[in-house]
Amino acid sequence: MATKARKQIGLTMRADLYKGLTKLAKENGQTTTHVLEQAAEHYLEFVAPTQNTVRPEVMSHVRRSIDKNRDLLKLLAK
Repeated sequence: MATKARKQIGLTMRADLYKGLTKLAKENGQTTTHVLEQAAEHYLEFVAPTQNTVRPEVMSHVRRSIDKNRDLLKLLAK
């Protein structure tokens, strides 16, 4: 298996969070780095993509409001 390029970083995080992270890693026989990498991968794959997405039901209300108020929007645009 080919090794992936690594980047060393300096990290400052809440002490209680780091304590829980290191405890979990140790209990699972993993390194703290591995657990942090897994958390970052999860965030990038599942959390981040949803942060810029507006829920479909909200957008349907926005579209209905725009359609309902189209004439007013045209007058305000003048």
